[in-house]
Amino acid sequence: MKAIILSAGHGKRLLPYTAKCPKCAVNIYGKPIIAWQIDALLKCGVDDICVVLGYGADQVEKLLDDRYGKNRIRTLFNPFYSVADNLGTCWIAREEMTGNFILLNGDTLFQAPLLEKLLASPSFPITVTIDRKNSYDSDDMKVLLDGERLIRIGKTIQLDQVHAESIGMLLFRDAGANIFRKKVENLLRDQSSLKRWYLSVIDELAQEVQINTCCIEGLAWGEVDSPDDLEHAEAVVRGIGQ
Repeated sequence: MKAIILSAGHGKRLLPYTAKCPKCAVNIYGKPIIAWQIDALLKCGVDDICVVLGYGADQVEKLLDDRYGKNRIRTLFNPFYSVADNLGTCWIAREEMTGNFILLNGDTLFQAPLLEKLLASPSFPITVTIDRKNSYDSDDMKVLLDGERLIRIGKTIQLDQVHAESIGMLLFRDAGANIFRKKVENLLRDQSSLKRWYLSVIDELAQEVQINTCCIEGLAWGEVDSPDDLEHAEAVVRGIGQ
């Protein structure tokens, strides 16, 4: 099993912590975000890991080499990180999208049991990891479901229709990798797609093919998007230990 981690962005919403440090290298409870992610992946047997970098790439590559050994964790560089959203980062990683792989946002922290549940989920070409909570806000990547099937995903879904939220972790199996990769390649022929999120591709694909979900309600995870997220992120990783 392979993992592709999207970590190219500057993380400006996390300023001042990212003024001289890319978001994925920000320390949470004594360890960089990217290290928490990689350590959890390795613990679950996912040892083929590619990180797509942009802002502060040299700094992160040194961090990875020092921690895991030179070139143990493969990296790609997105030269368009300052002008493109994460769909462009997916395009940079398209050649890595073969076989079974996990696609992971570079700011999603999680404990190993969460990933284990996803890996043990029923085998569908594309599976979106979701969580449920009592209420949602405008910044949540909201999800509309029919049972476990994904119907819509996006930030603009009406709040009274929301069933869950995406946590920023997807699993592609078998034909799913090719379906997603071809969609990304076709969309990036249009420059306007540079400003799109990759989950908007999943939203489109949900109208064409069956996309399943895996609910991890009750398991610990956190997104590090702004300084307000840091306290919760520390609580998540404190449960993992060092």
